[in-house]
Amino acid sequence: MTVSAIQIRHRGVEDYQQSYDAMRAFTDARDANTADEMWIVEHPPVFTLGLGADRQHILAPHEVPVVQTDRGGEVTYHGPGQVVIYLLIDLRREGVRHAASGQRKGKLFAREFVFRIEQAVINTLAAYNLAGERKAGAPGIYLANEPHQGAKIAALGLKVRGNGCTYHGVSLNVAMDLQAFSWINPCGYAGLETIDMRSLGCQASLAEIQNALAQQLQISLTTE
Repeated sequence: MTVSAIQIRHRGVEDYQQSYDAMRAFTDARDANTADEMWIVEHPPVFTLGLGADRQHILAPHEVPVVQTDRGGEVTYHGPGQVVIYLLIDLRREGVRHAASGQRKGKLFAREFVFRIEQAVINTLAAYNLAGERKAGAPGIYLANEPHQGAKIAALGLKVRGNGCTYHGVSLNVAMDLQAFSWINPCGYAGLETIDMRSLGCQASLAEIQNALAQQLQISLTTE
């Protein structure tokens, strides 16, 4: 049994503030009949702050814009060569099974939603012979193997409104200039190594990884 497929929209290279405003407007306007959507974007350089973020974790912005958002989490960086997928999903929809227990639930609860997003990233990396893993209490995906074990390769930040509708989403580092991550404490962790797929020997294009991750998210979020 599956829920309805999620509509995928490729928005190309887009200023972060434009995407942020559009996500909020979409969520404001949606109702129980509005189809869920995935927005695939690539952003010019920007630092974004979660609701509880400490600005002291921005060590040296180097003229990169800083945007306060309403997502969870700390500070992160978006830039060229990174897959960003925003998830505009109504968690109240029926037909989803709890990933951990196997028991059918009437709603896709936030914890399971995060679990499924992370699994989609892990599956995407595995398709390119890269091993990713979760860390308890630290949303996102980290490398599982040496020599870069523990390095962060994907970040996750969400807003879940009281009506069960989500926005913001997940980012996966593909082929980036990683220097900007050294100008912050990524996700609030001083000295956290960040890495991209290219540094690990993956030569796949950004467009290929955009499509691969979108496909894995579609499977993870809609298949019982």
